[in-house]
Amino acid sequence: MWNKNERHGKVDQAKGKIKQAVGTLTRDDDLKAEGQVDETVGKVEAAVGRATRKTGDAITRVGSAVKAVTGAGGGSRRS
Repeated sequence: MWNKNERHGKVDQAKGKIKQAVGTLTRDDDLKAEGQVDETVGKVEAAVGRATRKTGDAITRVGSAVKAVTGAGGGSRRS
């Protein structure tokens, strides 16, 4: 499932592509350039979101592995 950054990034990419298309059709170079910026920002934001999600998934897997190895599940350890 996508996180907030991934969703916003995808939306920004779509907005950028639409602005570029409208800018091309209307010969509005400023709008076209704005669309390129929006698309690039969206790609970066989506990449940050993916990295964040993958990092969180990896931490969860490590935590599960540690629990499985140590038998953690409730009781307290005494030395």
